[in-house]
Amino acid sequence: MDIRDTVRKGTKYLTFEATEDNGTNATGNPTLGDVINARFGRRDVVRGMLAATAASALLGPTLLAVSRDASAAAGKPVFGFQEIEHGVDETHHVAPGYDADVLIRWGDPVLADAPAFDPMKQTAAAQTKQFGYNNDFVGYAPLPQGSTTADHGLLCVNHEYTDEEVMFPGIGKEQQEAGFDRMTKDLVDIEIAAHGGSVIEIRKVDGKWTYDPKSTFNRRITGETECELTGPAAGHAMMKTSYDPSGTKVRGMLNNCAGGMTPWGTWLSAEENFNGYFWGKADESTAEGKAHKRYGVPGGWYNWGVYHDRFDIAKEPNEPHRFGWIVEIDPYDPTATPKKRTALGRVKHEACSVVIDKSGRAVAYMGDDERFDYVYKFVSKGTYKEGDRAHNMGLLDEGTLYVAKFAEDGSVAWLPLVHGEGPLTADKGWKDQGHVLIHTRLAADALGATKMDRPEDVEVNPKTGRIYVMLTNNTKRKPEQVDAVNPRAANEWGQIVEIIPADGDHTATKAGWEMLIRAGAADVGGQYNEATSKNGRFACPDNCAVDNRGRLWVTTDQGGAWKKASGSADGVWAVETEGALRGTSKMFFRVPVGAEMCGPCFTPDDATLFVAVQHPATDGVDQWEKFAGKTSSFEDPATRWPDFKDGVPPRPSVVAITKQGGGVVGA
Repeated sequence: MDIRDTVRKGTKYLTFEATEDNGTNATGNPTLGDVINARFGRRDVVRGMLAATAASALLGPTLLAVSRDASAAAGKPVFGFQEIEHGVDETHHVAPGYDADVLIRWGDPVLADAPAFDPMKQTAAAQTKQFGYNNDFVGYAPLPQGSTTADHGLLCVNHEYTDEEVMFPGIGKEQQEAGFDRMTKDLVDIEIAAHGGSVIEIRKVDGKWTYDPKSTFNRRITGETECELTGPAAGHAMMKTSYDPSGTKVRGMLNNCAGGMTPWGTWLSAEENFNGYFWGKADESTAEGKAHKRYGVPGGWYNWGVYHDRFDIAKEPNEPHRFGWIVEIDPYDPTATPKKRTALGRVKHEACSVVIDKSGRAVAYMGDDERFDYVYKFVSKGTYKEGDRAHNMGLLDEGTLYVAKFAEDGSVAWLPLVHGEGPLTADKGWKDQGHVLIHTRLAADALGATKMDRPEDVEVNPKTGRIYVMLTNNTKRKPEQVDAVNPRAANEWGQIVEIIPADGDHTATKAGWEMLIRAGAADVGGQYNEATSKNGRFACPDNCAVDNRGRLWVTTDQGGAWKKASGSADGVWAVETEGALRGTSKMFFRVPVGAEMCGPCFTPDDATLFVAVQHPATDGVDQWEKFAGKTSSFEDPATRWPDFKDGVPPRPSVVAITKQGGGVVGA
């Protein structure tokens, strides 16, 4: 998902679009558009001949042998709420008959000795005990552990990044003009403390959720918390630094975007755009410098390297290798060391969805969030053991990582990233498996994986076994690349693709794929079920959740381009995936101006939907008529959501959505 509407390049601000999302994949690997053009021919593609039914016929009965919802097949909608309208304003909106209550905000106490939040007197020491900034992924862990309790549990929340202009006094527009001049070490240390994650104990009482700021379960993980590297790359020479000569210990986790919850009750936190935190210049004449470039290192979005040597690649060239991993955390033990599972590869991880295959092995699906990058899955060597949590917590350390290649016959081939196989050999410069995993992107390049359009969240439907892939957008697509999956040049709207495991086997190296939705309005080529209203159309699918009934919920991140992309603020849409209504979507929730919609998460009874409202008052606020031409700042933000008090800046927050009178959300 987009990190910020503007990012720095030295003392000059450039749009995120112009830096991060140029894409760093310069290989000649085929895009998914190339595959579609070869398979169907460009004329039929442009005419929109790739319907889901046609794709289904081409996939064959074996690949489509999954269960279907009977009511959906009969044309009965699985969602019963009244949708809301597109729009943008200072606050949030939810479907009639529902409550959307703020549960916890940036700066609220997490630890028992946390001070009260004072935006004018922030300190790093206080922030390490308070709820972090820019909440993203939200996961629910029932209490007690191993139960399915739906009204008492632990909420696991990622804190992705910081927006100094609305976070600190005296930054704002002046900071944009002066570069990093106003970002002192004290402010940088607050930023580092505001990253990472939080665990809070929550309880539903009389239909309303509260959290316990005194709970012994509560925890803050920051950019300084010690983490352990595990798996094949742990201890590798490329992991060693002056701080950690062993190559097994890392200070902090950074840019934790989405994630997942495992069947054994741990929290997976995905490190995404870690490149932005590094400072200096990569020597592109060297192999390592070229590898850094493939990951966008150094990004130079923050000036942390001025005050902390580990973020200066000239001083610590291996430090970037220690970020970009899936981090596994035990939410039930606040003293447990977070573990970076290197067997799952190093990319700009958006999320990680784990399913137990019928063989008993754990399979994790992941997306690398950048234009023209790839979709991955990991298959564990060991098998899941019911009730043996200690055993299961080691499953993600040993197994095989695969990358997806889409073929003309409608299948997907999963290619193993294994040292010694194919092009990943010593004579080709690949030293060992640790090297392959540290440079996962380059290994996938060598295998000829299919270049995708910003693969973000990848989630498994527990009822059908299908995998939903959120492809957010690709404005760099050229006119000659127009195809059925992206029938528009400079695609600002994105799409949702389904992957269908062969015979329901998630470990198989073959699968099929279908298109679910092409996002955007009708006049820009958006394709939905004809039952979809104007308000049901969205742009830039980012995160998603499949509830316990197998229903798909999609959240969006349009960045600063919301006015052009959809004309509405981001939000939550409910999407029909089966039967006659397949591809129908309805708008359920809308965020305040400048915010992004993140973290959809359901309780086990589907009676609560938690969502994370990220960076209110930042992205694209100047496109809003009420704030036209202005730049949001701490002193003059586009909205002061959710407090709406003078002197209090906008505060990213987690919201709990429930049905008035109780019952299943969306029914």
